[in-house]
Amino acid sequence: MKNIGNEYENLDQKVYQVVKSMIENRQLMPGEKIPQEKLAKELGISRTPLISALKFLEHEKLVEVKPRRGFYVRLFSIEELISIFEIREVLEGLAARRAARCIDERQIKELRKIFSSFTSAEKLRDYQAYSKADRRFHNFITEIASREFLTTILQTFNIISLAYQYANSEGLIREPDDTIEDHLKIIDAICDHDPDNAERLMREHLEKTITKLKTIVTQDRVRVKEVNA
Repeated sequence: MKNIGNEYENLDQKVYQVVKSMIENRQLMPGEKIPQEKLAKELGISRTPLISALKFLEHEKLVEVKPRRGFYVRLFSIEELISIFEIREVLEGLAARRAARCIDERQIKELRKIFSSFTSAEKLRDYQAYSKADRRFHNFITEIASREFLTTILQTFNIISLAYQYANSEGLIREPDDTIEDHLKIIDAICDHDPDNAERLMREHLEKTITKLKTIVTQDRVRVKEVNA
């Protein structure tokens, strides 16, 4: 890990970005206690800028404080995750619409590259690589949309969306084989400068995830009733 202790300018912000990236990349897992002393030592900093960064991440709902126990990566319930995806559906639909209107040739090439290594596989098994591509896909579309506030909000929501997942799924709710076609259709619509279709496809893509989560909730409730019967 990079020692940033000698980089005094905006140290709090740099520590914040490092810890946020660790949560996004699942180096710090949902529900896990954040080892302050170990992390401060690895970064070459005192605990003061680290605590400042953790408090900001708490404000963003990525971290929570447990009294007398410390800071933890926040673990969201499925019900909370459904609410987050409902917000993402609206905002990412808007981002896809805007991206389709303003995407340039350089961005088209970059967007089409994101899933290019997955299109020839009969069955997608590299969850880690696909999860990374999935995050890049959603984040890049909001970057293309050229609205800083929208990018900031959605990047945080995308990180939160990883919080429920089992470790072996790398933050993916639906199987890669279930989502690759959605992704490619959205990319085609954006690159074809078709805002209506881009928004519709993005919203449908996220609606499928919401449906999957609601199914999990229903199944869990059935299991609880069966246990208590």
